[in-house]
Amino acid sequence: MENKAYETILGRRSIRSFQTKQVAQQELDAVLQAGLYAPCGMGSQLVTLVAVQDPEVRGKLSAMNATIMGTDRDPYYGAPTIVVVLASTERYTWVEDGSCALTVMMEAAHALGLGSCWIHRAREMFDSDEGKAMLKAWGVPEGMRGVGALALGYPAGAAPQAPQRKPGRVFKI
Repeated sequence: MENKAYETILGRRSIRSFQTKQVAQQELDAVLQAGLYAPCGMGSQLVTLVAVQDPEVRGKLSAMNATIMGTDRDPYYGAPTIVVVLASTERYTWVEDGSCALTVMMEAAHALGLGSCWIHRAREMFDSDEGKAMLKAWGVPEGMRGVGALALGYPAGAAPQAPQRKPGRVFKI
């Protein structure tokens, strides 16, 4: 089947090596807009995106995430932009809604020639007192919880090859 959107979905890979060059504003805005159009429970639009390009704040996020992970390496793989995905717990689909936003932004990034990687531990980061203080300082409404983060930037090399798909995961009834 030939279809550019379909090929984009099949061609996306998690990127774990980034150039230091910052993501262009137009490309960042396009990725964020795609995230805002992601599916969400009952059309609630309760997902909030925080794009971090400030090196000092990015470094603080990296240190927080690394501490939770129990390492001293950068969990964001050197990506110059981090998009924190938060969601309001007022809907029971908050984790799924945030996950959809992350997925759609990853596809959009790939379509634009950017690399991305879904990074975990945002919930632990922003449930902490330090994380809550950051959200408050950024003007994020109360009641938001971390779902994940997107490491975003220009890939430093070729995308990895897709692993062989495991058999036996599709049933047609």
